[in-house]
Amino acid sequence: MSNRSILALTWLCLFSFSTQAQTNAPSHSCNKTVYLTFDTGNMSVAQTVADILKRHNIKATFFLANEKTFRGDYALEDSWKPFWQMMQQEGHHFGSHTYNHDYFVKDGPRNEVFIKPQFGPQAGKTMLMSEASFCKDIREVDQRFVELTGESIQKIWRAPGGKTSPRLISMGNLCGYQHIAWAPSGFLGDELNSDKHPNAMLLEKASQGIRDGDITMAHLGIWSRKDPWAPAVLESLILNLKKRGFCFATLPTNSPNQSK
Repeated sequence: MSNRSILALTWLCLFSFSTQAQTNAPSHSCNKTVYLTFDTGNMSVAQTVADILKRHNIKATFFLANEKTFRGDYALEDSWKPFWQMMQQEGHHFGSHTYNHDYFVKDGPRNEVFIKPQFGPQAGKTMLMSEASFCKDIREVDQRFVELTGESIQKIWRAPGGKTSPRLISMGNLCGYQHIAWAPSGFLGDELNSDKHPNAMLLEKASQGIRDGDITMAHLGIWSRKDPWAPAVLESLILNLKKRGFCFATLPTNSPNQSK
């Protein structure tokens, strides 16, 4: 091979390496962090959310409960196995939202709590739960996720509706799961009435209000909202936050702005 051919090949390799490096470089610089989180909800926009996150190469954290979905099945049934396998393989994180979506009602006697499950055999009934019983409902999500994906969730959980008490948080801690709520400005409003809280208003509020270290909260579908929150708000919100210098991370973390 001639010297000229060797030189030409060398330049071609250098050009290819430079192009690949530019392709793999971060799309934006960032000096702030936000944590996107999603609760299961009715799963009507689950694939839409997944597609948007993949398109922007963002990893989020999902809190799972066996909620009824828009398809008439339940979010942790075998029919959703391919979806959760895909999300796990793409590097997202997962926590428990309690298996039956248990709403905290109030503290009970003797280190017990009153709970009202939204789903399951005791749906709609207020019942007294011991620490062991409540721990079982948190862990059941973890056990089911292993059955669906072969992997455990992270040791985190979120109370449905964000309703808690110090006793309830302590129960989760003793069970080995850290409670993760959301920052006030991280409430993205997808469960609000869309006539009074249109998508444009929610987008503007979140785009301007989210601060470094904030944890956000939305759902993978809400029964009551007529104008779906995703993709209308989510994609634009991601772009707006990137412009403000945000990167996106997964939980758990020791965030100073975390709301508990």
